[in-house]
This record gives sequence, structure tokens and C-alpha cells, in this order.
Amino acid sequence: MKKSKFKKLFTYVTACFAGLAAISLAACAERADSNSNNLIATEEKRADVVNLFGPMEKTDPNAHNIARTAFDLTVAMAEEKLDLEVIYRTYTAENYQEKTYDDVSLDRVRNNMDDLYLLNPDAIQLLGSEGKLMDLSGLEHTKNLREVVKTANTVDGKLVAIPQEIVAYGLFLNKDLFDKYGLKLPETPEDFLECCETFQENGIETPVGANRWWLEGFVFAQAYADLYNGGDTEAEIEALNQGKRKYSDYMRPGFAFLKEMIDKGYIDAEKAYTYEAIDGEGPDFLAQKTPIVMAYWGAANAETAYGAPDFELKVIGFPSKLGHMPVVSMTGYAVGADAEHSKNALDTLDIILSDEALQIYTKTNNVISSSKNVDVDCIPALKPLNDKMKENHYVLGSNAGMNVEQWGNTCLIVRKLLNGASVDECMAEFDQLQEKALKNNK
Repeated sequence: MKKSKFKKLFTYVTACFAGLAAISLAACAERADSNSNNLIATEEKRADVVNLFGPMEKTDPNAHNIARTAFDLTVAMAEEKLDLEVIYRTYTAENYQEKTYDDVSLDRVRNNMDDLYLLNPDAIQLLGSEGKLMDLSGLEHTKNLREVVKTANTVDGKLVAIPQEIVAYGLFLNKDLFDKYGLKLPETPEDFLECCETFQENGIETPVGANRWWLEGFVFAQAYADLYNGGDTEAEIEALNQGKRKYSDYMRPGFAFLKEMIDKGYIDAEKAYTYEAIDGEGPDFLAQKTPIVMAYWGAANAETAYGAPDFELKVIGFPSKLGHMPVVSMTGYAVGADAEHSKNALDTLDIILSDEALQIYTKTNNVISSSKNVDVDCIPALKPLNDKMKENHYVLGSNAGMNVEQWGNTCLIVRKLLNGASVDECMAEFDQLQEKALKNNK
């Protein structure tokens, strides 16, 4: 169970927020924090400081980690402009058996141990509802934020966390194999199933390479296409939070779709249940044995993932009745409600969220900026996904405004489907989660 919790952390921080993907396994100081063997601190006694808790240590100038380097460049900008020091208090996974990153971050926020935090979506939702995070809507540069950021990280009317980037998930396709069999890139669930059928008829036994973390993308795209694209989003979410609508009613089409893919052998459920992201299904995709996998934006840029295939790569959204749809999930930076250095933390956050800083961050990492004023110069493979994001066509896989946490819960229930549960049994799980949330909010 501890490993499962850790892997959930890894998926969030590594795949949901690729810009700060590297969880350091090395110590950056000899003195460990007295409250946890998982923490490393490098704190000097100084008045003008910001204590930052996150899964990364300050980058060695000679290190070749682009993700951390991009963040450090923006932090350095804030340090110079504000004449202060950002002190990194680091979680390391070396002793993860003891506590997960979420366990530690929840404890540190609740006990006011730091100022600025990098938090996963479920922690943002929980801490925001507890009133443990400051409202960031008054920061100068929030006016530049994309609406998706505000929607995802608003709890009880307060904007409680903001990321530097938006991570979009989609389908990674071997365009050469689609062309070979005369197939168009799928837009709807029906299109997608027809493509899978054609691949099977031509000897590709398992058309979709899947892992145990990201199949929920198919569910979210079908569950919330209308909610986030044309409906009254706020009203629908409020109806869900009040129990007037059921999460299971939204989720059912996506789970039925996955069940059909499993039954027809388009997904190998047994392998998907055990495969880790990219490591499991990646080799077959790169060897052109599997035409379809799912991953996040940054995987198309990384040569260690899918950045250097021997075929034409295309990345599109998941199929929905409104066409292919990116699924978005994000972590975010938050300031503790009772932070000791709250003004310094807010000022630092405002600077690293400025268009000037985000331009550097976005160019360095080749990611989608949280600012609507900063564009990414994406590779051709990512253009279909990027076009959808520019048009504001997406669904959220994590939304702090929903009283039932989405990403982690859906992932776990999808695993039950892979392990043989029926669609009705999976829907009962969502009903139980909703009932529990309604009781807790009374």
C-alpha cells in the first residue's frame, strides 16, 4: 500500500507536472529535518527568506536537469528582485516507505512549517477546504492566468494554488501505421473503436498499450466533455457537490467504453494492471508493435520517453462526442494561510508567475504556460493537442472545486475494472465517495 501511495505521488509530480518532474533521491545537506527522515533542509538564519517545500532540491549549476533548471531560473529572478533567499526544504523518496509526499506535505501545511509549497491536486483540494491555504487571487499576475488554472484550483471561491505550467494528457499515435491501413485519426469513441478493430484485423493483437495510471483519460474525456465545453460549468459542479447530480452518471459512459475495449482485447487488462507508465507499454510502441499509447505533453519532447521515435508521431486528445479532447491535470504552488514569511512568499510567487519569468520557464521546458500571454513553440507532433488547448477545448482531470477528488480516485477505480470489476460495481464506488463527501460537508 505504501508503494502504491508513492507511485501516485510520482505520477502527479512527474507526469502531471513535468516542469518539476525530478524527485531527488540525493541529500542536499547533512542535517535532516527533525520532523521526518524524508526531509532535507538547507536553512540559514536570515530575516528575508522564503521556505519552499517541494520534491526538488536546488539545482547544481552543472547538473543536466532541464526541469529543475527552469524553475531555479525563475526563483533566482525573484531572489534578485526582492533581495531575499528562497530556502529549499526537500522531500526525498529514499525513505518513502515511511511517508508519501502527500502525507508529509499535508502535515507540514497543517503545522505551518514552511511558507511556499508545491502541492498535488488532492492536497490542494483538501487543504483549501480546511482553510489552510491563502487566497492568491489578489496577486498582480493572476490576471494573466488561463481560465483552466483558475477553474482547477479554486476552492470555496478562493484561488488557492497556481502552477507554472499546464500539463495536457493525450493519445500518442504512430501516424505511419494509421496511414498504412487508411485510417483517419480518431475523433469520437466510435471512431476509436473502428480503428482498433481494423488494427486487430490486420494482425495487431493489442492496439492500445496501456498502464495502470492513465486510462482514466478515456473516462474524463467522455464524462466531462459537455461540462467543460459549453455547459454551465459552475452550476453543474455545484449540483454535484450538493448531491443533485451523481458523479457516477457522468463516469458511466467512459467506464463502459473501457470495458468494451477490454472485452474486445483492444487493451490487455492484465498487463495494464501491472505496467508502470511508459516503462511498461513504451517499448512495444517504439518498436511499432502497438500503434496507440497515452502520455502527457512532456513525453513527446523527452528522448527518454517518446521524443525520438522511428516513425511519425502525432499527439491528439482522447475521444469524446465533441471530438478529441485533452485531459488536463496540474499541481500548484500554494502559500500557507499562517505562513511566517507570508508577504515574502506571496511576492516571490507573483514574480515567478510573471509573464517575464514564465517566458523563460516555458521556453526552457517547452511546456504549456499557465499564462494566456505566453505561447509554447511546440514540435509538430504536439500541434493537434496544442491547437485544442489554444481553443480552450479540454476537460479537467483534477478540479479542486469538486468535493470528490477526481484523478486519484478515478485511477484507483479504473484499476478495479482492469481487475475484473463490473461497470456497475465501479459506479457504486463513485456513489460511495460522493455520499462520504456529502456527509463530511454537512
